[in-house]
Amino acid sequence: QMVDPTLAEMGKNLNEAMKMLEDNQRKAEEENEKKYARKDIPGPLQGSGQDMVSILQLVQNLMHGEEEEESSQAYRLQNVGEQGHMALLGHSLAAYISVLDRERLRKLTTRILSDTTLWLCRLFRYENGSAYYHEDDREGLLKICRLVIHTRYEDYTVEGFNVLYTKQPIIYISSAARTGLGQTLCNQLGLPLSCMCRVPCNTMFGSQHQMDVALLDRLIKDDVESGKLPLLLVANAGTPGAGHTDKLGRLKELCEQYNMWLHVEGVNLATLALGYVSSSVLAATKCDSMTLTLGSWLGLPAVPAVTLYRHEDPSLSLAAGLTSSQPVEKLRALPLWLSLQYLGHDGIVERIKHASQLSQRLLENLKNLDFIKTSVEDELSSPVVVFKFYQKYLNRDQTPSVSQASTIPHPIISNEGHIYDTFNQWLGEQLAQLVPASGVDVVELEDEGTCVRFSPLMTSAVLGTEIQDVDQLVDCLKMKIPVLTSTLQLREEFEQEVRRTVGLLYIEDLNWPGLGVVRYSYHSDGKNDDKQEKELEKINTELLKKLNELESDLTFSLGPEFGGQKNCVYIGMVTEDLDVSELVETIAATGREIEENSRLLENMTEVVRKGIQEAQLQLQKANEERLLEEGLLRQIPVVGSVLNWFSPFQASPKGRTFNLTAGSLESTESTYVSKAQGTGTTPPPTPTSSLTKQRLPGQKIFKRSLRNSDAFSETSSVSHCEDLEKTDQRPPALSPGQEQRSPETEKPEQQQQERTQTPPKGTEDIPRDCTKVEEQESQR
Repeated sequence: QMVDPTLAEMGKNLNEAMKMLEDNQRKAEEENEKKYARKDIPGPLQGSGQDMVSILQLVQNLMHGEEEEESSQAYRLQNVGEQGHMALLGHSLAAYISVLDRERLRKLTTRILSDTTLWLCRLFRYENGSAYYHEDDREGLLKICRLVIHTRYEDYTVEGFNVLYTKQPIIYISSAARTGLGQTLCNQLGLPLSCMCRVPCNTMFGSQHQMDVALLDRLIKDDVESGKLPLLLVANAGTPGAGHTDKLGRLKELCEQYNMWLHVEGVNLATLALGYVSSSVLAATKCDSMTLTLGSWLGLPAVPAVTLYRHEDPSLSLAAGLTSSQPVEKLRALPLWLSLQYLGHDGIVERIKHASQLSQRLLENLKNLDFIKTSVEDELSSPVVVFKFYQKYLNRDQTPSVSQASTIPHPIISNEGHIYDTFNQWLGEQLAQLVPASGVDVVELEDEGTCVRFSPLMTSAVLGTEIQDVDQLVDCLKMKIPVLTSTLQLREEFEQEVRRTVGLLYIEDLNWPGLGVVRYSYHSDGKNDDKQEKELEKINTELLKKLNELESDLTFSLGPEFGGQKNCVYIGMVTEDLDVSELVETIAATGREIEENSRLLENMTEVVRKGIQEAQLQLQKANEERLLEEGLLRQIPVVGSVLNWFSPFQASPKGRTFNLTAGSLESTESTYVSKAQGTGTTPPPTPTSSLTKQRLPGQKIFKRSLRNSDAFSETSSVSHCEDLEKTDQRPPALSPGQEQRSPETEKPEQQQQERTQTPPKGTEDIPRDCTKVEEQESQR
């Protein structure tokens, strides 16, 4: 069979180009190149031009040069596959076919358009439909609105907006529709926002994401009575957030009653290609139009979206822009025409079926997990799984009584929804990071708050999601649930411990996914606000550094980059064996130690400054006394030398030493007499935060020893106090004839000597021989 040489060469070039662009293996020389090389600087076009290999190499560098660390983008490129190559080839063929003569181009485009439309109508059970191919998935609905306006307003082509002014059109959309859809339609159609009516979802019966049909009926009646024209209703077969389907059967009956157009969109329309379709989605085949996004469902890049519709008047479709007399416009279907033939009917159904099986696999596993709440409309065939972490607080002993509950809301209960949103936000980000092939993301639902969404129909074909990825996702979720539950339980206890501890201030930050936020409160001594703020920042920064140096499993940080509190220590997620009392005690003791050391250094600096001033005055006084003793003649350079040679002047050296402990100048006469420097007064002990809690071998700090799985309970602080009491138990009393020496009375002289030789903290950097400066000067 003969093949056009140009087509064969085009396919060969495309294969070579894709292999080059998808090759992520870099040479060692390329990895060691600088980030900004000479070739990256744009310059003038070369006069002789460049070959295709050089140009593609430049494209590859632009694609991967700044994304070497982002594995997700490289992973997407690796999963384009051959079916993606066919879609890309379609764009090249469209440009090549556009140069044919007009008659051949018309025949070819008509065949491509009719074939693709017929295949899609049969595949998605939409009989006798026409198709409009568009790049923006909202453009199809926009053209449908124009078609309905032309249909309902006979003089619209001649009169324009004047006919709309006499009878205002109304477009109804669900409150669960994607954000900005109504405003976009009004802007593109030139209609005021009053022409858009948002229909609330069910609040008492049924799904929280389905359109309220009874309320919609009352809204339409009110609009008809006020002289308005109900024009079009946009329903969902899979809401953008939770994937729920509206009651399409009842909505179709309502639209027929008021002569309205029913348009359906959503991810659940993909299940129309399967052998078994739920009745709620199957009702979409009776609607007036629907929009299909085959690119994401089948993993086809640069494939247009398709809007299928039924209308009998082709002239109105042409006026609305749904059909075009230009053959080039019909070439939009060419990439999809090639891709559908390459995949075949079985390949298309298999991809959609695989995505549905992934959802069912995850849903079955989520049913067996505690503290996981799902929001699924139809568990048998829902391709979207939305779930969230949810657990009732276990510590309710301190909640207000029934009589006080109406007047004093409990802080934990009132902030429960916000805390769950924060925890689920963290959970979704962790799962997306640990299992990137799953494609999970975080979604905000109006009635349920923050949830984690798994929509494989939109991501699995591109990411290559498999069953093992879903199993890995479940395993990661099982690992995160104990951390979430323990953090949620200990969060209230941590707040109470901090509020009871002197020197610590609890900071309530509901947007922080962790144990809590604490700040060491600095005790100001009449300082101004600026100095106090600097001192507070210094102490809490040093506190954070000290806590991170401890060998623990906790994470201490400064909090989020934006929106966090200043001068605070943020504590992340924790496990059930955390000893909250020990943690709070350590934070308070470390903060006090840092503050006392800071005050000690500050006081020592002041003492040294005053000592230097006093030393300068005594040196000046000593010079004046020496001048009086030696006389005026000895101060003259030549005469003084001759006089000192004939009659030497004997004067005893008078040195001074600065005692850092006492903060005063002392005479060095005792040093010359004893030929040794005295130790002086014993310095005060350095404040420390040493904890006497005994630990098992290998047990990290802040860990409570759990002997069995039931050791963790609500009374964790009580058990901690019991552990401390056990460690402080004394041995039994001895008989009068027995004698036992404790470590404290074993070597009192040695312990006293060690305490004497311990310098105060913060003075290690001061040289020991600085107190002999005056002595050395006198000797010289």
